Amino acid sequence: MTQMIATRAAGQARLEQFSARMGRDYAQGRNFDRGSGSHRDVSMLSAYIRRRLLTEQEVIAAAIKAQGAEASAKFIDEVIWRSYFKGWLEQRPGIWDSYAAGLRQDLAALDGDAGLHHAVQAAETARTGLAYFDSWAAELIETGYLHNHARMWFASIWIFTLKLPWRLGADFFLRNLLDGDPASNTLSWRWVAGLHTRGKPYVAEAGNIARFTEERLTPCAEELAQTVSGLEHLEPGGLPECKKPRIPKVPQKHLPTAFLLTEEDCRIEDFAVQELMCTTAATLATSSLRSPRDVAKNVVQFEVGALADVAQRSGLAVSAMQAGTPSDLVKWALQSGAQQIVTPYVPVGPLRDWLERAKPELDAAGVSLTEWRREWDAMIWPYATAGFFKVKKQIPKFLRTIHL
Repeated sequence: MTQMIATRAAGQARLEQFSARMGRDYAQGRNFDRGSGSHRDVSMLSAYIRRRLLTEQEVIAAAIKAQGAEASAKFIDEVIWRSYFKGWLEQRPGIWDSYAAGLRQDLAALDGDAGLHHAVQAAETARTGLAYFDSWAAELIETGYLHNHARMWFASIWIFTLKLPWRLGADFFLRNLLDGDPASNTLSWRWVAGLHTRGKPYVAEAGNIARFTEERLTPCAEELAQTVSGLEHLEPGGLPECKKPRIPKVPQKHLPTAFLLTEEDCRIEDFAVQELMCTTAATLATSSLRSPRDVAKNVVQFEVGALADVAQRSGLAVSAMQAGTPSDLVKWALQSGAQQIVTPYVPVGPLRDWLERAKPELDAAGVSLTEWRREWDAMIWPYATAGFFKVKKQIPKFLRTIHL
């Protein structure tokens, strides 16, 4: 696979190149995993969309322009899935908290159980002896990408065949995927495990793998788990009650402002930065927050590139910070005399957790943490309360709202 360049311009070029396949080609071919370097009917735009180097709205606009709304309907659905998962987690932040706490427990168990440690290490280094599984692990480690169908097979085999803790698998993905997103990653693993859609785990089947890899991979059925039960027994209380998404504090134009850029939203041109009284600006590298374990160099380097690109496009004098001690954020703002920090909205996930840890000290210093939330998110998230179908029914309305 050609190395992805972490700039908006590179994302736009890839978007333009793929627009001819966003209709029937995508609908008919999107489930086929043709292997590293041979992916054809999938856009591979997710690393750009995850950081909003490309926005969901402009990607959908490109699909409609090239193929029409009807022909590109399946592609549009898949783009909106990311927004659905984000909105779903925004309304159930306790699911993320539970994942983070459970991961810490799983990692502690890993340190104390030699057998488990060996099994997880084999899975994470492509040495399980299951050729198909190991090929996916190797592709992920090398490229930072994995076809969506392969992600489902991989997660199912991790959970039900290898019988490894699902959160360790989700952590492996989040540490290695260029498009790693707390909502999409966590909820996709929960879906495979039968925790998102209760009682309906995803089962990896040998015939399905062979068919959708065009016989490139041919597992023996006996190697895969034959009887699969979801993991809903691990959460006997069921899903937490859905609550309204968090309403961010809005920036004030008249206050001295420290402007913060993160990989959560790199389309800075959409925000009225010129209306702010900027006293300082910085990028904040946050990949290290994804996991207590080491994050892949591919991921770190892509974030570095994306932040350098958005800094250049901002037109501001931008310094670079690492997400270390949250108190560093307070010192940075105070040094410039800022009374507010302004950043594009930070959704539920590790960076949100880090900012929440900084907030008491910010409040004590008289510095407000304020955010811009996109109309796109405000439009879709209220419908993300149950399954995707509730959002899907509203897609024609969403397209009319954004004049598409």
